[in-house]
Amino acid sequence: MTIEAAGIDGAAGLGAAVIADVEAHAAHNYHPLPVVLARGEGAWVWDADGRRYLDLLAGYSALNFGHRHPRLVAAAEAQLGRLTLTSRAFHNDLLGTFARELTALCGMEAMLPMNTGAEAVETALKMARKWGYERKGVPEGRARIVVMGGNFHGRTTTIVGFSDDASARDGFGPFTPGFVRVPFGDAAALADAIDDDTVAVLLEPIQGEGGVIIPPEGYLRAVRAICTERHVLMLADEIQSGLGRTGRTFACDHEDVVPDAYILGKALGGGILPVSAVVSRREVMDVFRPGEHGSTFGGNPLACAVGIEVVRMLRTGEFQARARELGEVLARGLASLPSARVAGFRARGLWAGVDLVGRTGRDVCEGLMRRGVLAKDTHGSTIRLAPPIVIERADLEWAVEQLRAELG
Repeated sequence: MTIEAAGIDGAAGLGAAVIADVEAHAAHNYHPLPVVLARGEGAWVWDADGRRYLDLLAGYSALNFGHRHPRLVAAAEAQLGRLTLTSRAFHNDLLGTFARELTALCGMEAMLPMNTGAEAVETALKMARKWGYERKGVPEGRARIVVMGGNFHGRTTTIVGFSDDASARDGFGPFTPGFVRVPFGDAAALADAIDDDTVAVLLEPIQGEGGVIIPPEGYLRAVRAICTERHVLMLADEIQSGLGRTGRTFACDHEDVVPDAYILGKALGGGILPVSAVVSRREVMDVFRPGEHGSTFGGNPLACAVGIEVVRMLRTGEFQARARELGEVLARGLASLPSARVAGFRARGLWAGVDLVGRTGRDVCEGLMRRGVLAKDTHGSTIRLAPPIVIERADLEWAVEQLRAELG
């Protein structure tokens, strides 16, 4: 496929009409780039007027395997012809396979399927509190969970209550108590924050929304040691960082750390439908009893069919290796960007945050869009790059050149 995307001006024609309808009739809770996507294949997407763009966001890692990966589409299409939804009022013939294969991939014993990442985080929080009361002996109503500064775990009322992002938090209180926030990457502060009522530590091994913030070497090992010593659960939110994105199956793998629970989502649905899960040890998961937690769509047959195929694709290690190899290409390209325009960058696998000098991230992302590259800004002057793992090397190098040209 040739590269032919220069000179794009953003939405026009049909795309402009769609944007007008969205502005008139939909809630204004997003501020998207002015492009209306209508088709995707691999790492490329086409807008409603037929113009082509290279996708360097990949649905915030939901599209790790690209748009419409043939294996995942085939799995979904086959299941669509059989059975799509049963609810957990009954068993379905795929949930057992999905549970067995996902827990094996994680090295765990039990899983609880949900739909979105935020639902999975809420599930983990409920699980940790119940575990604290029933297994650790924390007095009822006193469970505390330590979270990290700069965190992003979703936008439910509970989750935004322990966020330090004013745009997510302000105007939505009162909030759920029982959370204490410490600086990300500071193991000493974490240790000091834990008391007899602490039941868990919740963290992203790499903070994605924060701008791909990578903690100091050894931090995750220190967190694991502290949690083990103080008898609290380590909950790893790998919704964006997991399932191949960083060059390993999980970002925790870079420090050979196994948390007490993985919180998974996004790529688990293969870019086709929302699938999430909490995966843990049986001793932890068994605090849930019938009626105490659930979801109408969680673990439905269609979700299981896609999730099984995702797990099988990851089992070979092919995608993890590809993310490592192309991640080196990406990091070299970013290191060569002009220092007068880039204050620095952080990269792990096919995931990077680039801090800009003298321009906002939004401005640069709009310029990249006109050049045929789609990326997303965060925190004012940072852009995030998370191309699908299936991206071709030549396309990735071309995208970096477009960023170089845009920065001037």
